[in-house]
Amino acid sequence: MNKNLIEAKELLDANDYTCVIMSGKSLYTSRERGVKPLLAWVNEGVDFAGFFAADKVVGKAAAFLYVLLKVEAVYAKIISAPAVQVLDKHDIQVFYEEKVEAIRNRTNTGFCPMEKTVWEIENPKEALEAIRKKASELSNTTIL
Repeated sequence: MNKNLIEAKELLDANDYTCVIMSGKSLYTSRERGVKPLLAWVNEGVDFAGFFAADKVVGKAAAFLYVLLKVEAVYAKIISAPAVQVLDKHDIQVFYEEKVEAIRNRTNTGFCPMEKTVWEIENPKEALEAIRKKASELSNTTIL
């Protein structure tokens, strides 16, 4: 693993971050769950070419967002098999601790809604449209 990726992993482990993206002295972190921080950075037009990402959980949706952010490598504590395929297909180095069939939802009653949303999609731009739509739907859902 590259020095920046090792440092990003160490920051992820030592803090309560959900993701860390860095290159040299440039550092982006988030404690938000799911794809929310990645989607925000994509929507803001941030270009992470040459950056390295460490993330707690990477499903296929997050993998597509990392492709669109143009990161060089991704380390994940947990990653889904489809996410590995997406990253490999787009020549992004991938390192992980545990690979699973699919990311589960937060209540462990089924698949993550974002993972399900992009399950059959192979194009990053199509995935982005689907992710935006699902994020909008989920943000309008009120849990009582």
